[in-house]
Amino acid sequence: MSQTATEERHAPVPSAGGDASSVHAQVEALCAQARAAAGELALAPTAAKDAALMAVAEALEASAAEILAANADDMAAGERAGLSTALLDRLRLDSARLEGIVAAVRAIVALGDPVGEVIEGRRLPNGLDLRKVRVPLGVVGVIYEARPNVTIDTAALCIKSGNAIVLRGSSAAKRSNAVLAQIASAAIASAGLPVQSITLLPGESREEIAALARQSRYLDLIVPRGGEELKGALQGVATVPVIYAASGNCHVYVDASADLAQAQRIVMNAKVQRPGVCNAAETLLVHAAIAERFLPAMIAELLEAGVQLRADPRVIALAGEHASSLQSASAEDWEREYLDLTLAVGIVDSLEQAIAHINRYGSGHSEAIVTSRGDAARSFQRGVDAACVYVNASTRFTDGGELGMGAEIGNSTQKLHARGPLGLRELCTYKYLIEGDGHVRA
Repeated sequence: MSQTATEERHAPVPSAGGDASSVHAQVEALCAQARAAAGELALAPTAAKDAALMAVAEALEASAAEILAANADDMAAGERAGLSTALLDRLRLDSARLEGIVAAVRAIVALGDPVGEVIEGRRLPNGLDLRKVRVPLGVVGVIYEARPNVTIDTAALCIKSGNAIVLRGSSAAKRSNAVLAQIASAAIASAGLPVQSITLLPGESREEIAALARQSRYLDLIVPRGGEELKGALQGVATVPVIYAASGNCHVYVDASADLAQAQRIVMNAKVQRPGVCNAAETLLVHAAIAERFLPAMIAELLEAGVQLRADPRVIALAGEHASSLQSASAEDWEREYLDLTLAVGIVDSLEQAIAHINRYGSGHSEAIVTSRGDAARSFQRGVDAACVYVNASTRFTDGGELGMGAEIGNSTQKLHARGPLGLRELCTYKYLIEGDGHVRA
């Protein structure tokens, strides 16, 4: 490639700013560049994509001090702005978390390339040979809140699956995201892939989100990783197809036959291990037959861990000396995604009542039952309408890395075209390849 061509390929685009029309023009220009890059990526061999991702992993390791310094500035700004404990936890990077990001990139390298996989193939009665083959979607837009790891996780998945990505992070993580995106895009460019394969929108305005949502000429999919407010904002303006990685109102149901010690460990992990994420439990349901034996100790342990409890009257009646520490649950409490050390607790009289409660109030994300009865487990699995349904395990496992996908673009609570953690194959569509020998239709 000539020097001139290289300079053009790496030429910066002015930052978005000004009025809505100016913002739209800047976003459109960036998305057009991503579309051009996607054409190259779709044809890139697996070895080239893997080499680019290994370059990203090495560059992240080499730039650890720079990344952590940028994140420290974001954390300081977040604390001054009064961000919640949960948001600050999502925002924070440290050496261990950065090592986890690098490990996820390497795990994605180790996964098989979905592009070109033959999903099915057969010879038709008319003699035509038909193959259904995976191909990249093209350009994926990701809108996300204060989680810098998403910058790298989603970019790595897109590169491996042959897609360009346009990122729009939150202002809370703007320094972290800028450093991470610059490191990643420079690394893949050094390995021969187009630098515009990874694009971070530079602005922070709401107009930028609206402009991105309308880029149907250049974008093939948008995945918003945020709450119901972001979901509502996009539903009103988006012309690009959207898969919502939205709220996680997750439940743990302790069945009458549950091993109570096991149930206690699962509840604590699902609620306390990292409360500010979408796969943390927000509601605990307990079968009436074991409530008196289970709840007093469970309530005490949760309160000791700093969890605020919103409980129904029957739970409060069993709380004993801790009853005054519980708040009465309102109708809205059963619907809330707290993303904090708050838990709604209720008693149900049957497995069927638990399933009905979950299907009414749950967000379709992750639900768990603790039980020793196989028939109860199967009934729960069949009856609960959610992307991930667990038996005797914490909801915290709903994560692309934990489920063997390396990382995830997000967790879809929808049903089309993908559900649950969005990994490499979920970032592909397919085409039919048909071969004949002079065939014409009669």
